[in-house]
Amino acid sequence: MLYTNLLKPLLFRFAPEQAHHLTVKLLQTSLQIPGVATLMRLLYYKQHTALQRQCFGLDFPNPVGLAAGFDKDGRYYEPMSHLGFGFIEIGTVTPRPQAGNPQPRLFRLPADEALINRMGFNNEGVDAMVERLKNGRTPNLIIGGNIGKNKDTPNERATDDYLICFDKLFHYVDYFVVNVSSPNTPNLRDLQEKEPLTALLTALQNRNKSFPKPKPILLKIAPDLTDGQLDDILEIAEQTELAGIIATNTTISRDGLSTPETEVSAIGNGGLSGVPLRERATEVIRYLADKSEGRLPIIGVGGIRTGKDAVEKLKAGACLVQVYSGLVYAGPGLIREICEAVIAEEGA
Repeated sequence: MLYTNLLKPLLFRFAPEQAHHLTVKLLQTSLQIPGVATLMRLLYYKQHTALQRQCFGLDFPNPVGLAAGFDKDGRYYEPMSHLGFGFIEIGTVTPRPQAGNPQPRLFRLPADEALINRMGFNNEGVDAMVERLKNGRTPNLIIGGNIGKNKDTPNERATDDYLICFDKLFHYVDYFVVNVSSPNTPNLRDLQEKEPLTALLTALQNRNKSFPKPKPILLKIAPDLTDGQLDDILEIAEQTELAGIIATNTTISRDGLSTPETEVSAIGNGGLSGVPLRERATEVIRYLADKSEGRLPIIGVGGIRTGKDAVEKLKAGACLVQVYSGLVYAGPGLIREICEAVIAEEGA
């Protein structure tokens, strides 16, 4: 209630990207006040055996994660961990720093409880992320590393970029996510095609297996794939021994929005996230789960605005869920709401 009645109206007076930075700074500052960390744990953290999950060899205290994109540089995983997340994914990070696309590049669609972004993998590079993880890794917090390629790296050399990020992050994250599905890096989604994707994932798995204890590697896919392309993804996942799939990234579709078409057109290109993505993301999860007969772990993300939305994705076949846009509209209480909905669903 504090968020929706007070903070949200205030934050929505600022441009979305500015509001994002203000939010995390406010959280960081608040945690410096004695007793606030304990209070946040009481407000947001939910502990129950019904919430515990084991997926791709890792033990999660609850199934609710922070999706990639919120903490691109590994700056905020420690303060965000106080909000009750079971795991946090940082990135997408690239080998070299890059500024991303020109601002404005993040837009709200309040009528749809949605966002459009064309950030363009803005980040400070993998070396800066590694230094933060070296200096401030939170004990017992599961962290995923979402990796990508630099904008100016041609697709035929993309594997080199992914391997650089993989090697440098290997000892500092618990699992990896290969991001080839962002619509905001030119031609990146071409890497989702069967031949280049198989080559990329094979190279990463070969490197992974050179370590004494390999890490889980997951693939994040777009919601805009056809059933035939999803079949290819499943075949590739089996062939390259992927640990799981994250379904889904943002969509380039603009179908069914309540926001006036003129306003949407004025925003321009970018990936749409939030409530309008909910149904399609769930469809993809269900398709992958059914086709793989539940053998392939899936992290469900896209349009989770309520506890019911999260349960829907878990029932469709996801083992874990992630949120980002839902936090913008519902606030941090969403994490506890999801946990309570999961407990209620299991009759605990």
